[in-house]
Formats: sequence, structure tokens, C-alpha cells
Amino acid sequence: MKPSEVLLAEPRGFCAGVDRAIEIVERALAKFGAPIYVRHEIVHNTYVVNDLKAKGAIFIEALADVPPGATLVFSAHGVPKSVEREAEQRGFRVFDATCPLVSKVHVEVAKLHREGYEFIMIGHKGHPEVEGTMGQLDSGIHLVEDVADVARIQPAQTDKLAVVTQTTLSVDDAADITAAVKARFPHVREPKQQDICYATQNRQDAVKLMSKAVDVVIVVGSPTSSNSNRLREVALKLGTDAYMVDSAEELRAEWIEGKTRIGLTAGASAPDILVQQVIERLRALGALSVRKLDGVEETIKFPLPKGLKLDDAGESSLGHLS
Repeated sequence: MKPSEVLLAEPRGFCAGVDRAIEIVERALAKFGAPIYVRHEIVHNTYVVNDLKAKGAIFIEALADVPPGATLVFSAHGVPKSVEREAEQRGFRVFDATCPLVSKVHVEVAKLHREGYEFIMIGHKGHPEVEGTMGQLDSGIHLVEDVADVARIQPAQTDKLAVVTQTTLSVDDAADITAAVKARFPHVREPKQQDICYATQNRQDAVKLMSKAVDVVIVVGSPTSSNSNRLREVALKLGTDAYMVDSAEELRAEWIEGKTRIGLTAGASAPDILVQQVIERLRALGALSVRKLDGVEETIKFPLPKGLKLDDAGESSLGHLS
């Protein structure tokens, strides 16, 4: 039995923060010329990173690898205060591509810290966004990755305790961990608005809706992409087979063998060109039609940093792929 229909989740792919981050690098290249240095992958997608490398971006982890006087871009995930200070001391021209929704968390941490709060951060150890948020303070942020971790942490005081989360978590997992935090620390302060970003929420909601109507879900995204991994997990938790691919070449015919309806989505850092290539691969494997599901229309746009205005001729090109 060959697949007869591909259902496209809506929304899927690039979010406003990713669009903005990529455009910052492309505009910096157009205005200042190559090379432009980027601390960490600008977003977690192999295709995007390789495309920007080809245009003259150099991705680094240590600022010691950036020559004096160079232009430096901070990735969409944000950076610790120590990195900001080092970049200033080294005299780089800096453009901050941190997603504004991540910056919102940083601002909240700084504000509540001044009021004497300690923090519980729900997130994945080692993820650059978590390192960036925890690095806003020298101490006083306790990381929990799961419900079991909540019992282990020992804040210095519990009168003023606030919870923050990584923006790309599973909405359901974050809710479970938050509930455990509230059970142990009943007076913990929660964000006025949840930290998990609108795009993460929307894409997970779309997968939940789609999973009920398909036999298997394919997620387009890189292995390092937190939000892409969460999309696959959402489908699996609903009992639907799910796989993640970084490119169409990784799609295996046996995954869709005997499946009639294929669900297709993409993480917030995956460009639409990769989705189209996966569709072509699915057509080659027998899919007869493609249908886009109804879903939330995202209209959010984030402003660019000052100093990156271009003439129309210098507009970014990669954004057109989304």
C-alpha cells in the first residue's frame, strides 16, 4: 500500500524570531561584507547554517576566535552576560539576534533578581538558550529538567522564588514540571505570560490536531533543534509513529510503507524549501495529493536592531525560502 495523501500542518517552519535572526546575519553581510562572525549556530538548522557559511558567515563558540574590529552576531538563543561583557571589552561591532521572546525572559530575571528573587528554570541542560538565561546571573538560578529534579533542588530561601522556562519546551511537559514546582513551593511566582513561545505552542497544537488524522508524522528539523524534537515527541505521545529528518534524503521508504496518510510539519528553524523537498520525495514514493490543514495564522514580526538598514536591493534572500 502506497501513501495517498500528505497533510501539511499549519503553522509550521520559520517563526518571527528565526526570520529576524537570519535577516540580521544577511543584512550584516550585505552592509559590512564578509566575514561576519556568529557566536553559535544562528538557529539550529543545518541547511540555514550552511547557506550562511556559503555567503560569508563564520560560526564560532569562543570570542577569542574573532579578530579585533570584526562584526559579531549573537545567535537567536541568547548569550550569558559574561559573553556580552567580553564582546564589549574586545571592541567588536555587535548585533544581538536573540529572539525577543528569549530577551523577555532575561529582562524578567533581571527585574525579579533586583527584588531579591531566586529562580527555578525548567529547561534542558547544555542548551544554549538555557546557558544564556542562567548566565544572566552569577548564581541563584536552579535548573530542573524533569519532575524528579524538582525534589532535589535546594534554594537558599523560598519566600521569593520564581519559575522561568526555556521557550522551546513541550507545553505539556513544562506544565507537569511547573505543577511539581508549585506543589513543593506553593508560593512560587509564575510568569505573567508563559515563557514558552507562541510559535512553539502553535506548532505543537497543530501536530496534536494532525496526529489524529494521519498514520505517521514526519518532522523536518535538525537533531540539535529543541522545538523540532518536541514536535516528534508530541506525535509519539499521542500514539502516532513519528520521525524527524534534516533533509529529504533522510526520509526512509519503510517509515511510510503501509501508511495511507502522511502528516508533515517543520520546526521553527527549518526553511520551507526543505519541506517542499520532502514533499517531492513523498510524491516519488507514491503520494498522490498534498493538503494543507487549517490552523493559526501567524502575523508577528520583530524589528531589526539599529544599524542594519539596507536599500531594497540589499534585502535578504533566505527569508524568501520560508
